[in-house]
Amino acid sequence: MTDYIFTPPERPSLPVRGLSARFPVRRIFCVGRNYAEHVREMGRDPDRNPPFFFTKPSDALVQNGSTIPYPAATGNLQHEIELVAAIGTAGANISEADALSHVMGYAVGNDLTRRDLQTQARDDGRPWDTGKAFDASAPMTEILRSEEIGHPQSGEIWLDVDGERMQEGDLAQLIWKLDEIVAACSRLWRLEPGDLIMTGTPAGIGPVTAGQTMTGGIAGFPVLTTTIGPAI
Repeated sequence: MTDYIFTPPERPSLPVRGLSARFPVRRIFCVGRNYAEHVREMGRDPDRNPPFFFTKPSDALVQNGSTIPYPAATGNLQHEIELVAAIGTAGANISEADALSHVMGYAVGNDLTRRDLQTQARDDGRPWDTGKAFDASAPMTEILRSEEIGHPQSGEIWLDVDGERMQEGDLAQLIWKLDEIVAACSRLWRLEPGDLIMTGTPAGIGPVTAGQTMTGGIAGFPVLTTTIGPAI
């Protein structure tokens, strides 16, 4: 047994529907600009700006039903509802034809964003970490196994804030499809079991404040609920 100078933190994990064992989370990859209308609302051209990847730390994970503090250093926290692919089989330089065999299941996630910090970083040509990779920035539901639900290619995706519909789209509107996303990610990193890939958000992103509750989902999936508490 390895001896550490302090007790290491518990491994972040997600429940898996139908299993008592949990899914240990290793890394969280995120696809940017993967719905055309969202690309346009961010002031970009979806035909000229293909999606790209950024990351969140695994300990940004938030369990479904949680209340989280309003994050520090921002006045513009925004929601981004997304389909999340959970990698179950390792691979690098995976072909699109084989890509989905590496996905063991899917969840609903919310790519919370400190939009003011992200926008400033983008305009300054700097990394997005302060806007995207902060504490409690990745609420997610349980994982539904692909052997039970298949690999969703269509279905409504939506998010409400205090019961008011803010985001609504369909998985069929993804610019890069699931097989293309997994294959592209595996050309940049060797994917390992425990990796998660957030696949992009539809249009309708907007701010949330302390005291508000976000509910979001995808057809056939559990609803993701997250409440914003006061700032610490």
